[in-house]
Amino acid sequence: MKRKEYTGDEITVTFDLKRCIHARNCFLQLPEVFDPSKRPWVQPDNASAEEVAAMIRTCPSGALAFRRNSGAQERAPKINRLAVLENGPLVLAGDVCVEGGDRETRVALCRCGLSKNKPYCDYSHVDGGFEATGEPAPKTPPASDDVGGPAEVSRRPDGPLVVDGNLELCSGTGRRIGTVGKAFLCRCGHSKNKPFCDGSHKAADFTDPADAVS
Repeated sequence: MKRKEYTGDEITVTFDLKRCIHARNCFLQLPEVFDPSKRPWVQPDNASAEEVAAMIRTCPSGALAFRRNSGAQERAPKINRLAVLENGPLVLAGDVCVEGGDRETRVALCRCGLSKNKPYCDYSHVDGGFEATGEPAPKTPPASDDVGGPAEVSRRPDGPLVVDGNLELCSGTGRRIGTVGKAFLCRCGHSKNKPFCDGSHKAADFTDPADAVS
């Protein structure tokens, strides 16, 4: 889906509705710029370019992005960080590439198995009544001392999400779970070792016809 663009004098805001998880950071922080009751709902010139860019960096799903009209782009965080949200998605911030697409800095990945826009979250966990703690204490794979560099996200057919790259995992409140060089993450919603995959997708007969073969 092509992103919709809202161009101001100094900054252009882009938006992908299918990626939005309704965190409402945009409206709560800059209602003069981001107001769903107005048309257009994004008005970049109602605040400074610095304020708009700072707010967009807090959008967990990457539904909102920006580019400076001078050509400068958003920089990726130096640490790839994956947060486990209570009853919600896995939020990954860093130098991220999802299934061979463009490099991104923020994505929200489905872990309930219900999204119609896999591997991204589309808010289906709410209608589906998905429940899973945001404060897991899982058995973790061997730790890695590195947390930076590119991270590649892919799907195993009818199986887990794979994040290939240095990664720090944390709970929804920021408690550190561990650091790994590669992670196999549950996306069926059934693992007993969330956020990691434990093979439960097989017993649950989890299928995703749109899976990309990695």
